[in-house]
Amino acid sequence: MPALLRAEHIALLERGVSTIVASRDAQLRPSVMRAVGACISADGQRITVFLRRSQSQQLLADIAATGHIAVVFSDPPSHRTVQVKATAAVQRTLLPADEPALQRYLAAMQQAVAQVGYGPQYTAAMLNAPRGDLVAVEFSPEAAFDQTPGPHAGQPLRQQHQP
Repeated sequence: MPALLRAEHIALLERGVSTIVASRDAQLRPSVMRAVGACISADGQRITVFLRRSQSQQLLADIAATGHIAVVFSDPPSHRTVQVKATAAVQRTLLPADEPALQRYLAAMQQAVAQVGYGPQYTAAMLNAPRGDLVAVEFSPEAAFDQTPGPHAGQPLRQQHQP
């Protein structure tokens, strides 16, 4: 299966950008929550987002019921944004092996948010989550879109011209 995400998109997601996760119920009512961490496989075929269970009950219920997920990754300083979607997301418990990804995400977000004027304490508080409250949601992207403000916003990534 060809990758939907090019190396530049994988690098953007791996760098640790603001991550918003959404789904919907059977009546198409949306649910949304900020992730407290995210990581992507080197080949771009598998993405994991980390959510606080206590704050994401409706979102997690919608993902469990439908498998549908949409995740927006946005770089705070540049507003460069990518959205990925899937229809077969699965939830799992947090593993000890997830800790490095969570730490990398926090450090990267602290650096990115500092570029727009907020200190590391702000980002640490925003992403603070007891590890026992976290759940991992994994999926393989089935569609990907450029959501950066500008002339290509909304276009599927595969249809864009290479620069």
